[in-house]
Amino acid sequence: MKESRKTTPLRCTVHGAIFSRLQQRLAVAAAGMNFLSASPATAQPGLGPPEDSGAPRRRYVIRGGYVMSMDPAVGDFAPGDVLVEGTKILAVGPNLKPGHGAGVIDATGRIVMPGFIDTHHHQFETALRSFLANGILINDGSGSPSANPTYYEYILLKFAPVCRPEDVYINELFGGLAQLDDGVTTVHDISQIHHSPQHSDVAIQALFDTGRRAALGYFESAGGVAGNQYPQDALRIKPQWFSSSDQLVHMIMGGEVYLGEPTYTQAWHIGRQLGLQIAAHILSPFGIRPILDDLALGTGGVNNDIALGPDNLFIHMTGMSDLGWQGVKNAGAQVSIAFPIEMSMRHGIPPILKMQSLGMEPSLSSDVEVTMTADFFTQMRSAMTMQRVVVNQMILEQGTFTPPNQWPTPTPGTPKLLNVRDVLRFATVNGAKHLRLDGKTGSLTPGKEADIILLDATALNVAPLNSVPGAVVSLMDRTNVETVIVAGKVRKWKGKLVGVDLNHLRRQLEASRDYIFAAAGIAQNVFGQ
Repeated sequence: MKESRKTTPLRCTVHGAIFSRLQQRLAVAAAGMNFLSASPATAQPGLGPPEDSGAPRRRYVIRGGYVMSMDPAVGDFAPGDVLVEGTKILAVGPNLKPGHGAGVIDATGRIVMPGFIDTHHHQFETALRSFLANGILINDGSGSPSANPTYYEYILLKFAPVCRPEDVYINELFGGLAQLDDGVTTVHDISQIHHSPQHSDVAIQALFDTGRRAALGYFESAGGVAGNQYPQDALRIKPQWFSSSDQLVHMIMGGEVYLGEPTYTQAWHIGRQLGLQIAAHILSPFGIRPILDDLALGTGGVNNDIALGPDNLFIHMTGMSDLGWQGVKNAGAQVSIAFPIEMSMRHGIPPILKMQSLGMEPSLSSDVEVTMTADFFTQMRSAMTMQRVVVNQMILEQGTFTPPNQWPTPTPGTPKLLNVRDVLRFATVNGAKHLRLDGKTGSLTPGKEADIILLDATALNVAPLNSVPGAVVSLMDRTNVETVIVAGKVRKWKGKLVGVDLNHLRRQLEASRDYIFAAAGIAQNVFGQ
């Protein structure tokens, strides 16, 4: 698998512009920036990752780990091996024979599993992390710390419009690397920051430069910055950047229905013309419920002729009608749930019980780091505990809270409690399916691309290991993510990202933050709220 001619090595130098090849194309001035380390880190013989990992015909075996494939047809092995050649998985099983000259990754005491897949993340907001820890979506007039500042009024209408192309690049790059460090090997980056073609191009370049699998979510210009080319610039972006299906980054069309019928009609038509998935936030406010009902009936858009389809990916799906839900199910559309954000920011209750009642399953998404971490262990735990608290209470209330009925057997029709295997499936297999990548990733299946993470099960917060899926979901965090592999290439090794100057990146991100606050006229107050 090739990464596309637009991909640069992770260890690149940027002089006089955000990215040297973009200097003539974009004329984006960002003098003196050097985002990534200029030279490869030198590994001591025998202690570094396999040489030329991910290169054609280069083989290595991940040896002796607790292999959780997430593919029922492949199974799990303790101990087990994974054989990788070039970008792909050749075999999974015990005692594999890699052949002469193959490299070896010792996975003793490590859980070996597919990387996590985030189906909805706004990476352009990375410099605003934690700013909105108390915030809700829209000011509700309560005068509380949750009502001011809020997401819509501040993040989308004050901060986003002032972002320059160079801000977009470093935010996208830093946010992507942070998730790569966390074992999230694939992301759907919803970048509502397309104020100009230059903003779009640097957002895309950052996705390539991060070195992980990604879908560019080409959404609107938040705040409607004058001169923005959304949605028609998709007709340029798709052939210019995504002419090949054999690269790490692909494209999804944003089609927000709250932008009004003329705009979303145009966006959906362009997306379908280009053969792209069409994604949209579908949630309680902004008058979205009746719009989804129209789409479910096939009477959406300006000419009442737009319908739901299997090309739709809907985010949140809180507060929707039974008609809307049945339309989504019947159309074969996908649903991404951001459990922690929906619970915290008043989107509505995450609709996991509704999905269970319809025989549907979600993928997981981190949404916005302005309010909550993008860590995927948090996403899995939140999904499981939110569903279980609701269902457990439902079961308790089927009794009388007094003997002999204080611990009732669930009545028929009660939703099944989610378990650790369920949320692991949401975080891997379902994520791949929902981004149309299930032929490439999401499980450790021979023939798929090698997107693999190694998690340290000997660490203080996990040992002794008694359950592989249980340890991943209930005990682990990003400190357990020891090695990360994307398309066969080692991107994180023994706890450190390969070839990345994080101190320099952080300083660039801090400079971007300072500019964004100043340009938006918002005072920085690190002890505020």
